[in-house]
Amino acid sequence: MSNDAYVLAAEAAVALRELTGVDSFDVALVMGSGWVPAADAIGRTISELSVTDLPGFAPPAVAGHSGRIRAVETESGRKALIFLGRTHLYEGRGVEPVVHGVRTAIAAGVSTVVLTNAAGGLRPETQDVGEPVLISDHINLTGDNPIRGATFIDLTEVYSKRLRELAREVDPSLAEGVYVAFRGPTYETPAEIRMLRTLGGDLVGMSTVLEAIAAREGGAEVLGISLVTNPGAGLVGEPLNHEEVLEVGRATAARMGVLLGKVVNKL
Repeated sequence: MSNDAYVLAAEAAVALRELTGVDSFDVALVMGSGWVPAADAIGRTISELSVTDLPGFAPPAVAGHSGRIRAVETESGRKALIFLGRTHLYEGRGVEPVVHGVRTAIAAGVSTVVLTNAAGGLRPETQDVGEPVLISDHINLTGDNPIRGATFIDLTEVYSKRLRELAREVDPSLAEGVYVAFRGPTYETPAEIRMLRTLGGDLVGMSTVLEAIAAREGGAEVLGISLVTNPGAGLVGEPLNHEEVLEVGRATAARMGVLLGKVVNKL
């Protein structure tokens, strides 16, 4: 990223410490569409603020994303930073605002980043709507990358195997899958869904991979969890809509919060 982006993340981290009263954070969680209620189960709220209270953050532009940041103390005493919403590439602000939250968290001391999202399921024959799936790898079809210049980052293991195993200690039923990211905001066509299945994708969405790359650039371990909110276009013959995504998130928020809370306490 540019030097300006580094400076902005550092400035946001300083403001974050001042506004929350927390000197350093251990883990950051980015909550996807419909996941906001799950944050309540993660720990005791120390402080909550609007993202626009910090340098470099834009107000939320998507339903289901509240644009709040919550500082939380978990049951195990860890300090967690919860982003209740995110900036997406399709909003047209460029790639750096998309990853600014992750970079701010790392500048504030975070060494573990948990990225959640709402995703279309590419394998309805084995996936149920409302099922959480661990991200084992990704395919970046956004056409962008948060890293500029000759900075070469190894992505052999973007999503930590250790953290996935830890999550399965909490819930042995958790499946794994490859997440495919498109730029959006349009949902995929049935032909694109067929292509993604052929490429080896299991989940599809419009977020997460750029944040994961930025987290790895910053040296953080990454855990990715997708909530399957609908089958991909053309797989079951039903049209796609954002309200359906949010409704599934609301219906499963309690389970997701318990899962995330237990995982964070094991870190």
